[in-house]
Amino acid sequence: MTHPIRALEEQDEPALLRDQFRQLLRYRSLLAAGVVVGLLGGGYLALAGEDTYTATGEVQVRSATADPFATGASADKGINIGSERQNAVSDTVGTLAAQTLAEQGDPVLPGQLLSGLQVTNPPNTLTLRFSYTGSTPAQSSVRAEALANAYLAHRKARTEESIANMAIGYRAQLEPLEDKRDLLEQQIGANEADDVSSARANLIVSISELTRKISELKALDTTPGYLNKKPVAPTRPTGAGLPLLLGLGGVLGLALGLLLSWVRLVFDPAVRSTRELVRSLGAPLLGTLPRERTATGTLLAIGRGGSRLAEEYRAVAFRLAYDPAFAQRRRLLVTAPRDDNAAAAAAAVNLAAAFAEMGRDVLLVEADLRTPSLARELDLAAHGVRPRWAHEGGGIWPAGSRANVDVPGSGAFALVAGAKVDNVPRALTSAPVGRIVAEADRPGAVVIVLAPPVLSYADAVALVDRVEGVMVVCDPREVHRSDLERIREIIGASGGSVLGALLHPARGRLARTRRAKRQKSARRRTGGGPGAPVAGPATTGDPTETLGLRAYNLPAGRS
Repeated sequence: MTHPIRALEEQDEPALLRDQFRQLLRYRSLLAAGVVVGLLGGGYLALAGEDTYTATGEVQVRSATADPFATGASADKGINIGSERQNAVSDTVGTLAAQTLAEQGDPVLPGQLLSGLQVTNPPNTLTLRFSYTGSTPAQSSVRAEALANAYLAHRKARTEESIANMAIGYRAQLEPLEDKRDLLEQQIGANEADDVSSARANLIVSISELTRKISELKALDTTPGYLNKKPVAPTRPTGAGLPLLLGLGGVLGLALGLLLSWVRLVFDPAVRSTRELVRSLGAPLLGTLPRERTATGTLLAIGRGGSRLAEEYRAVAFRLAYDPAFAQRRRLLVTAPRDDNAAAAAAAVNLAAAFAEMGRDVLLVEADLRTPSLARELDLAAHGVRPRWAHEGGGIWPAGSRANVDVPGSGAFALVAGAKVDNVPRALTSAPVGRIVAEADRPGAVVIVLAPPVLSYADAVALVDRVEGVMVVCDPREVHRSDLERIREIIGASGGSVLGALLHPARGRLARTRRAKRQKSARRRTGGGPGAPVAGPATTGDPTETLGLRAYNLPAGRS
């Protein structure tokens, strides 16, 4: 029991991600360009930029206190470390530090000095970290220390100013009380009344309290903080360094390359994956041909020992042989989407050889009458008994074009080689061609027809109603999704069906150029020059222009 060839099923999420990643890797030039740009940018930043040096000092901030060793005394009493960070980078501190540096012979403007300063606060501490970036190690350490000392001096001056202002206020309150006390003492000397003595005692208590507060202010320790870590001259420049910058540049360049590849993939009309090819063509994937070095002009891979390409052709032939859609009629039309038909020709020849190995009576028909090449490339000499139809038509193709092709170690198959004719569409739809294709009705017979690219000429469409099964040979890197969808629509509207697709590896640019030149020169020879055969009517690529030449339901005995 046989089963039809099934299309690829939807893949799971990991498989889709892998497929998308493989699609991005198709554009290796963009990936390489992105990496090169990233490396060049990293090298430029590492080598072109000036070396800078950073020196760091740490200052522990403390508040003024009367007894730092008293029980319950807190060093962070009244300190807002966020405000202290802002004060450390203020213009006042910059001006003080600039004055100090000017005295030491390093004149610098406060704004320029503060531009290289960065003050940070480690979490859960009362420490300010002064980091200064300069052009030399000595400059960075000297300026960092000058800024730290300027901050401490500014904070100490601000604390002492606050103490002096408070002491002035207390003295302003103390002087009137002392005057009243002196006045009451004079009254006590004249009249020792109890109410006068009581008022005098109250004044003495108030005076004593104010005097005590003034004494406490004078006794405060106004040390603003300590320079716990003195800035030292750094021994190496600040920065990532050449190796790290090159690594970062390479990573960013790879990301840029992936982005460019993704944009290219989005706007690329070519088939992105096998799953997309199957969906666009509406037919399964029959096989993927491996890349294999062969002798120049050699089409047959069947018969060469140890050939992976031959094994793939055999696998495709077995899949077709057990496909009910093909086994019912045993007729196969091999074609390509556009332009180059070399891969389709190689596939047709090797499938014919593979079916011959399976014991089938194989007939290969070259229906490419514009640039026929199989007879030349297979180096054939016609021999054997010709059938009755070979003598009809007065020497017009396909008369006299049959030959046998021997496959070493595999058997042989018959070939109806193509030839240039005056009217290609009329020759392809003639009665002799219909009788050739009808040989597939004999038991054990297989007919394979090689047609020109289906979207370049209408020749393939003219044969679809006789050879219903179509196999498309294409390069997944060059064929467009719209081309595959159009092929599916054309074949379906013509009464045929696409049995599947056969993928071949991409040809080198030089090989494609040489092949295109050969085809162009062959077409030029076909269409011009005195004595040259007159080509058929010019085609526009519209497959419907030869439909009117078909002969449907011919009566018996008529052609």
